[in-house]
Amino acid sequence: MSEIPLERLPRADIEARQLELLQNLLVEIDGRNSFWTKKYAAAGVELASIRSLNDFRRLPFCTKQELVDDQNDHPPYGTNLTCPLPEYHRLHQTSGTTGRPMRWLDTQQSWDWFMRCWAQIYRIVGIRPDDVFAFPFSFGPFIGFWAAFDGAYRFGNRCLPMGGMTSEARLRMIEELGATVVCCTPTYAMRLAEVADGAGIDLRENAVRAIIVAGEPGGNIPATRQRIETAWGAQAFDHWGMTDIGSLGIEPAEAPGGLLILETECVAEIVDPQTSEPVGPGTIGELIITNLGRVGHPVIRYRTGDLVRSATEPCPCGRALLRLEGGIIGRADDMVTIRGNNVFPSSIEAILREFDAVAEFRITVETRRSMPHLRIEIEPTPDIAASDAVMGLVDEVARVLKDRLNFQAEVVPVGVDRLPRFELKGRRFVRREE
Repeated sequence: MSEIPLERLPRADIEARQLELLQNLLVEIDGRNSFWTKKYAAAGVELASIRSLNDFRRLPFCTKQELVDDQNDHPPYGTNLTCPLPEYHRLHQTSGTTGRPMRWLDTQQSWDWFMRCWAQIYRIVGIRPDDVFAFPFSFGPFIGFWAAFDGAYRFGNRCLPMGGMTSEARLRMIEELGATVVCCTPTYAMRLAEVADGAGIDLRENAVRAIIVAGEPGGNIPATRQRIETAWGAQAFDHWGMTDIGSLGIEPAEAPGGLLILETECVAEIVDPQTSEPVGPGTIGELIITNLGRVGHPVIRYRTGDLVRSATEPCPCGRALLRLEGGIIGRADDMVTIRGNNVFPSSIEAILREFDAVAEFRITVETRRSMPHLRIEIEPTPDIAASDAVMGLVDEVARVLKDRLNFQAEVVPVGVDRLPRFELKGRRFVRREE
């Protein structure tokens, strides 16, 4: 009888595996990893006393700012290193979306754990032996799809690296070499579709059947997903991960609309962002992650800042893993309050992407007379820009935003190609102080 894939383990086996890996991790870091040893000593916690998952919740949370401060105080890598420096073979860094990039090191053992995560991800989305992967990204120090690339190679698939190429050249390569799976950000999937349209390329005629998107909201936003799937004639899969935590979330092929968290490789908790108390299924909270196999550079009870909601029913795909309904709802630090209404940028994107005539947009939050003010720039498609319909589009967008979000936003049109395009993460949300 063949061995059950990790992602198919029953719940009791998942929790038993979590406890075993957790105890191994705590043994490895105790006295060897300066960051965690000092943190737990200051908290008065003896790691040897952690004998159950309930005991585990006595450990204090960790924030990104703690890790940033540690790297600033102990450059260039900080003290969150369990092994001697020569044992670290790979360097990546965060994208710096919310601040200065953090550097992240991996040992061979930790990188192998990354590959174990991707093997599960690829099985969950239904990757086949004959699939050909296209990776249209820059292959810089941002971890991006480095792990996805190596994971696909180890999974036995042909991989096409596409760094240093124009968007049109990448599209030609996808077509000529028969790529069936594309891995990129949602932003770049739409940008490639825009370039294809301008070049007279019909993406629906190529062999691509799946697009794995990650790095930003979009894959979980229905209107954005529909744009991608319609343009490519392929199924989009939302993926979640971070440089500092690993690749730990994926949308199953059989049950779109939610993320499965690889609890075989992590402990996931959802807590109230204000009280830090656990919240139940169906309640929005902050996702807390402990990765269990990245021993060389781990995070333990790490506050991701991502807001999620666990499903109230088991995943229709039949797996016992935690399902996050609707994926990542938003980031706690991105939420803005406009006239008493709490709004996430992803909520605004969900509305704007419903308008086919909006090619690109930018959201700016400004402080005017001590009050937050929302300004949305929309770039119309060339055909709309060349007609008399631009102001009608602006009025309709403003009306729908007010109807859905309960406040009036300033909506202004800009010329064609006036807003930036992005290869990796989009930077469409800007805060400006008074």
